[in-house]
Amino acid sequence: MNKTETAIQYMQVKDYEKAAQVFGEIIQEHPDDPVGYINFGNLLTHIKEYQRAGQFFEEAIRLDPQAGAAYYGFGTILFEQEQYAEARKQFQQALSCGLEEGDVHYSLGMTFYKENQSRLAIPYLMRASELLPDDMDVAFQYALALAQNQFIEEAKEVFERVLSFDEAHSDAHYNLGVIAMYHDQVKAAYNHFQAALTSQPDHALASNGLKQAKLHLRHDNEQ
Repeated sequence: MNKTETAIQYMQVKDYEKAAQVFGEIIQEHPDDPVGYINFGNLLTHIKEYQRAGQFFEEAIRLDPQAGAAYYGFGTILFEQEQYAEARKQFQQALSCGLEEGDVHYSLGMTFYKENQSRLAIPYLMRASELLPDDMDVAFQYALALAQNQFIEEAKEVFERVLSFDEAHSDAHYNLGVIAMYHDQVKAAYNHFQAALTSQPDHALASNGLKQAKLHLRHDNEQ
């Protein structure tokens, strides 16, 4: 096991002090290798020491202006501090450097989403979903962006995929209920709202949706 693997193991057991010590040794032994600075920056990000983390990512970029992982790390700390426009620049630079990974596309999409520009988020979330086909959270955010921009059928398909990961996902059930109501499929909507409340009894939106579905069903039965 090399020192990087040892440090990562310390991180996994939350012994951040020892992980920092080992990452520090790696930087001392290889001061011109940007990877050591990126790893130390990631550790500091994990423990929310964003200012120090930024210094390590900046040093990695100074050593290698094409270090995509450093731009991604820098973008992450800006994102965590709600500096979404600045974070977006870093994520775009990471892509420009060839870091074609699902997490980068997802993070880039979420910078738009956080600024209430969900339509602009869609292509990045779609690409993230393609690169991370087994990631439920990515799929859900992609479906949500589709639904918010009236891509109803596409959203329905992706919300159903979310349920294939977690059949009790309350928000996916709620949104499928809304889509079913949109199509006047009231019984299906009722079932989805009920499933959402079974998973999350305090889901206020699902509770309201269920009341509306009940009213529609009662009205249909009276006719």
